[in-house]
Amino acid sequence: MSKTLESPRNHQTLKIIKSAITSRLLLLSLILLWRTLIDPYDTSSPLDPNCLSTDDQQEERHVIQVPRIGSAIEGSIVWDSVYFVRIAQCGYEYEQTYAFLPLLPACVVLFSRTVLAPLVSVIGHRAVLALAGYLVNNVAFVLAAVYFYRVSVIILKDPEAAFQASILFCFNPASIFYSSIYTESLYALLSLGGLYYLISGARNVAVLWFALSGCARSNGVLNAGYLCFQTMHQAYDAVFLQKRAYLAVKVLIVGALRCICIFIPFIAFQAYGYYNICHGHSLDEMRPWCKAKIPLLYSYIQSHYWGVGFLRYFQLKQLPNFLLASPILSLAVCSVLHYVRSQPEIFFSLGFRAPNGEKRPTASPLSLDRVPESNSSDLKEKSSAKMQDKYTVRERKQRIKGDNYVLLDEYDSLEKPRYLSTFIVPCTLHLLFMAATAFFVMHVQVSTRFLSASPPLYWFASHLLISPGTGKRWGYMIWTYSTAYILLGSLLFSNFYPFT
Repeated sequence: MSKTLESPRNHQTLKIIKSAITSRLLLLSLILLWRTLIDPYDTSSPLDPNCLSTDDQQEERHVIQVPRIGSAIEGSIVWDSVYFVRIAQCGYEYEQTYAFLPLLPACVVLFSRTVLAPLVSVIGHRAVLALAGYLVNNVAFVLAAVYFYRVSVIILKDPEAAFQASILFCFNPASIFYSSIYTESLYALLSLGGLYYLISGARNVAVLWFALSGCARSNGVLNAGYLCFQTMHQAYDAVFLQKRAYLAVKVLIVGALRCICIFIPFIAFQAYGYYNICHGHSLDEMRPWCKAKIPLLYSYIQSHYWGVGFLRYFQLKQLPNFLLASPILSLAVCSVLHYVRSQPEIFFSLGFRAPNGEKRPTASPLSLDRVPESNSSDLKEKSSAKMQDKYTVRERKQRIKGDNYVLLDEYDSLEKPRYLSTFIVPCTLHLLFMAATAFFVMHVQVSTRFLSASPPLYWFASHLLISPGTGKRWGYMIWTYSTAYILLGSLLFSNFYPFT
């Protein structure tokens, strides 16, 4: 690619990095401000009981050089952060701790024993663990923002719209969790990175990233859906384009193996929990879930300790939590409905039909081995032109060689939002499933952070921002909503008050 084409994209990427860093510094500053001005609701966060398995901590407490700073850092360990730090410090001690997957604690341990190890004698072991958690998550968020932009450029085919969507992601309403000791940043990085490598053709790398996302959050296994979508289109092409049934069988087998690889880390962790809690005990001593035909520890913990289940949260006293989650759920529903209404043929046919209703015997863009980098850069010049009354798509140039597909789309003019294409089908289905799960099954107030890594939310919001009239006003309302939740979240969450 020529330097003239690469330079604008690098310039935009640099802006995204600066915006992501600025947003993290802003969040950390707000946390410090609110912690200074307001007394926390719960002051027990600095308490550090001994681990069940060792008393080594007793020695460390006597050599701390700056205990005041260490105590301040430990005071910021609130809500789920308590679990992650405790797991990094002592391992999985209790049954309920197995609800928190091991990737973040493992990263915290790694950084605390390497980069931050010299600080243990200065501020204490637990404070260093917390500091490592902050470092991991804030760096991960900056990288996630970069991958978000890269994915958006390819899917939207409009670098300017991709840039606006990425800025919205940098200042998303769940920002407080991306700068705290939570799994949102790692999950976003691994999910968006995996999606980027998938649509760029590096499938095995994508599988690795998706599998790691399942080590960060349980919903990371849903990323296998992207592989299923890809496999479905590849098998279709093998049968109807290449007339090679054996190739379709090969594609299906390889796709199934890749999906299994994504599930393996989560399943392995459940097996680890079963071995630690159930193995070696008699039936009378076993926990109830150990006796199940499929002993799934994670679902039992969610149901037994946190009351998670279908419609179990539909109670009148939970109405404030439904109101708290209503903005993000409304945005999710509007994002899905807008795409479905704009391109029903593509959506309901899962990308196998063109807007005119004709069958499209081509692979889905998500099944590409490689998306030409020049395509998105060439479209940057077109993005500055005014929207035309009608858009046409030139003849699709396709080159098929074995299991490799290279497609090149050229757009003359665009009236409809550029993201309205087959690319977004699996992303929209993913968002739809997550929103339904958050509303009907989970504690609804976590919807804000649960859905915050879904790209279609920001693509739709960026579309509103570039739309004239009412659409732009709705776009500004989304910015207002994000700003309000950043301020509210940094105030309430950091001081141990309920938020989401």
